[in-house]
Amino acid sequence: MFPMPAEFIGYAAASLTTLSFFPQAVKTLRSGDTRSISLGMYALFTSGVLLWSLYGLMVADGPVLIANLITLIPAAVVLQRKIAAKHPSS
Repeated sequence: MFPMPAEFIGYAAASLTTLSFFPQAVKTLRSGDTRSISLGMYALFTSGVLLWSLYGLMVADGPVLIANLITLIPAAVVLQRKIAAKHPSS
């Protein structure tokens, strides 16, 4: 059996957790429905992802940096849609 490098495990885990946010973002974009999404949860989550990205950059941790930068995209989209739905303009 070949030993797996820790970095490979990190990239695999990062890929799975990152990909898990895209279905919600796609569903939100297609339906426009954000009623069942918690604003508090997404605000905290998106802030945490941003901070993890900064951490990954500061300590030069590739899996942490890349995964969180990619996760930031769908998380920010969902958060923006939730905020827009909560505070409609007009």
